Amino acid sequence: QLSCLLKMVTLHGIPEDLDSYPKELLLFLSPSDYAATGSCRQFFTNVGKANVDVLPREAPQRQQLLLEALECLKVPGTQINEEDAEVLGRLVCDLPGDYIRSSGGRLLKDLRQCGSFLPEQEEAIRDVLSSGNTTFG
Repeated sequence: QLSCLLKMVTLHGIPEDLDSYPKELLLFLSPSDYAATGSCRQFFTNVGKANVDVLPREAPQRQQLLLEALECLKVPGTQINEEDAEVLGRLVCDLPGDYIRSSGGRLLKDLRQCGSFLPEQEEAIRDVLSSGNTTFG
C-alpha cells in the first residue's frame, strides 16, 4: 500500500511538502529522489523515525537504506557516534555486530528500540556489556 501511495504522491515529481507525509513512505524512496527537497542527512533523519519494520529485515530496500545512510553520514569504518546514531534512528537495529562492538556503549540506548536481534548482534551486545565500560554494567 505504501509503495502504491508513493507512486501516486510522486506522479508529478517529488512534492516539496514530502516531509509532511508518513515517514514510512520514505522507505520506498531513494535519497537521490529526495535530494530536490532536502539533504541526505534530513532524508535519513526522517527515515530513522519511520517504522522500518514495514519492510522485512532481509528486504533489499531496507539493506540498501542502511548502506546509503552510512555513506551519507560519512561514517568512518565501523564506529557510530551518538549524533549519527540519532540520525539513523531505527536503522541502528540493522547494524551488523562489528558496528555495535566498535561503537561500544554509545549504541546501547538506541538499540533498546529494536524488537529483535540477529544472533551476531546479540553476541556483540553481550560483548559490549561484559566489557564493563558502559553505564549498564
